[in-house]
Amino acid sequence: MWLDSHCHVTAHDFDADRGEVLARAFAGGVDALLAVGAGYGVESNGEAVALALSEPRVFAAVGVHPHDAKLWDERARGAVRGWLGSTRVVAVGECGLDYHYEHSPRELQRRAFEEQLELARELDRPVSIHVRDDGPAAYEDLLAIWRAAGGGLEGVLHCYTGTLEFARRALEHGLRVSFSGILTFKRDRGLREVARGLPLERLLVETDAPFLAPEGLRGRRNEPLHVARVGETLSTLHGVDRDELAGITSANARSLFRLPSPVAGAA
Repeated sequence: MWLDSHCHVTAHDFDADRGEVLARAFAGGVDALLAVGAGYGVESNGEAVALALSEPRVFAAVGVHPHDAKLWDERARGAVRGWLGSTRVVAVGECGLDYHYEHSPRELQRRAFEEQLELARELDRPVSIHVRDDGPAAYEDLLAIWRAAGGGLEGVLHCYTGTLEFARRALEHGLRVSFSGILTFKRDRGLREVARGLPLERLLVETDAPFLAPEGLRGRRNEPLHVARVGETLSTLHGVDRDELAGITSANARSLFRLPSPVAGAA
């Protein structure tokens, strides 16, 4: 059974058929998924929490995306803290740094990330981390902030597209790495070699739905069902059986997010 460790199933892209999307995923071998509320402002986090409260195979992450870092203030901090009071909310995020688009100034991104790490530490939650840049700056800034936060925090670099060298350094500092549909692209820009060079016991798989549909479905809306396609590519790279890979990555996600196994209510 697969676990989609990062998807945005409460995005408006799914408003017309969210129930059917979830049903397809669960019928197709997805045991559970993490609904990430960040990326659509602050209040959208509440929709991810509500979905997790209504469906036992859905858990939620709440936070403020670096694109929205300009919205991070005491009100946002209080709202995120409140949502984290739910037992169905298992992670802070996605938060981090994005120097590619810079929808929020870099200094505000760094402050929002630092303060969300403080909140994660205080409330004992792992962190789902976004990092994107055309060069090394965001990666280096992010790792410096992570290291300054001190030991004990757990987290994952979601939808990883960086170098093997940086990923290995991140693993040394307690982070995990998650791959999305980009891993399946014909023009993967070297990402498959990165995935091949990392230990399976530190890897997760995700869809980042509705974004990044895998090869063969590109240009369409992505959905959690397709996490298996990411996993199949990863299993080939590591020379392990597909079902074994599903078990390994799902166990890694359950360990990070402290999810029950098997997830209550799963078929």
